Parts: sequence; structure tokens; C-alpha cells
Amino acid sequence: MNLLATRGRTFSAAPVERLATPGLLASWLERCELVPVTAPDQDDLDHFHRVRETLRSLALATVDEQAPPAEAVAGLADFLAEHDDPVRLIAGDRLHREAPASAGHALARIARQAVDQLTGADRRALKVCPEHDCRGVFIDPPGRRRWCPSPACASRGRVRALRARRTAEEQ
Repeated sequence: MNLLATRGRTFSAAPVERLATPGLLASWLERCELVPVTAPDQDDLDHFHRVRETLRSLALATVDEQAPPAEAVAGLADFLAEHDDPVRLIAGDRLHREAPASAGHALARIARQAVDQLTGADRRALKVCPEHDCRGVFIDPPGRRRWCPSPACASRGRVRALRARRTAEEQ
């Protein structure tokens, strides 16, 4: 679900693209410990954006307990079928998995993890941010979190609630 957070305020008039360049994608993959053998290029970046939005539609359908869009399911299934990525483990200072051959293979690993979260027991812990311009999907195992991890969403929500309480008190 972290891939979904690479685009902030998705449903606003001015979404925030956090993976705007192949270099930013490379840095993000490094933080995810998925550095591909070959550096990502613009085509890889475009592919990340498309798969991210496909996963977003599937995640929102899952959280809303609605049937997933058939074209999103088919598109993701086709993408995963094109990227066979057997697990090859490397013993070292800790257990490692062999680096993905390409950014596409790294994306396939991310997509498979997302599919596991969307189809397994973890799906019950998924929530969606109530901010209309965000609607970020996040995992909340204890079920107590109201907003996504973005501090901006929580701040806006709390300010809006405070103003509503003050308005109600004045009436």
C-alpha cells in the first residue's frame, strides 16, 4: 500500500506526484530495498504510475466492500503474468532476496504484496482516509486510526471538526 502514497491528494485539483522522475523512482525503490539491476527509465516510471492507479482502484473497492473493476483485475493479472520472479535467497549479514532484474520486476514484487494484502486477512485492517481529496488507503490493525499517515489530512480533519463544534455551540 506504500506505492499508493507516492501520489498525495490524489482526488484534488492539484495532486502531489512524489515519483515525478526516474531518479525519484530509483530513490524510492532504494528505500524499499528493491534496487533493480538496471536503473529505471521514463517507461518504467510511466508503468509504475499506471500500476499504482490500478492498485488504487482495487484497494478502494476492497475497502468499500464493492466488486473490483473487471478491467483493473484483468490488467493487473496480465502484468503479473508477464513478470515471473522466482524467489532466490542470498545468505549474508542477514537473509536477502536477489535484486530484481528490472524496475518492472520490482514493481511486480510490490504488486504481488499488494494483492496479498487485498485478498488475505489483512484486507480487514485496510482503511481509507476520509479526506475527500486524499482517500489514501492504509493498514490500521488496531482499527483506531481515523486518517491516513499524512499529518496534513489529520490536521485538516481536526480543524474542520473543531470549527463544526464551535459553530454548533454558537447556535
